[in-house]
Amino acid sequence: MNINTLILAILNAQDATGYEIKKLSTDGQFSYFVEISFGSIYPTLARLEKEGMVTSRAEVQSGKPDRKVYSITDTGRMEFIEALAQPPAPDKFKSEFMLLALNAGTQPAEIIKKSIESRIEHLTNTMERIKGVMENCDNEATEWVGNYGLYCMNCDLDYLNKNKSSLIGLAGGLLKNPSTEAAE
Repeated sequence: MNINTLILAILNAQDATGYEIKKLSTDGQFSYFVEISFGSIYPTLARLEKEGMVTSRAEVQSGKPDRKVYSITDTGRMEFIEALAQPPAPDKFKSEFMLLALNAGTQPAEIIKKSIESRIEHLTNTMERIKGVMENCDNEATEWVGNYGLYCMNCDLDYLNKNKSSLIGLAGGLLKNPSTEAAE
């Protein structure tokens, strides 16, 4: 999935300004799919408009500049449906926490403990955000996705809670370089 597909997905759900697209893709219900930046949103919207996939209209605001609101067209909706019909790329998982865990032996136990607590707090907060999105939703597909995300995060939390002491136990060893150990 690329930025075109994500923007079309958002506009398929609702009309939005570029700012609203950014908020929905970073803090809202579309924040779990593809990362996009302001720097890429507006050029993509301009290109999608030129290609006839979206339209825009100016909305007058009292005491503020007009805001540009984008809507998906039938052509854009068809492009969106075709894009979703393609097999999805494998998920990309990147985690600074996992890098720290991989190198737990280089850190004091207190750092590892705080990192685990921070990870648990992050997961808990994210799960609360997902539950909040689901409370205001009447879409069964959104509920399914939300429940799947909650299930995955619950597994993550369960593993951390059951195994945090073993990771903390690896801390403080100040791992040596394996090649220097062999030379000793």
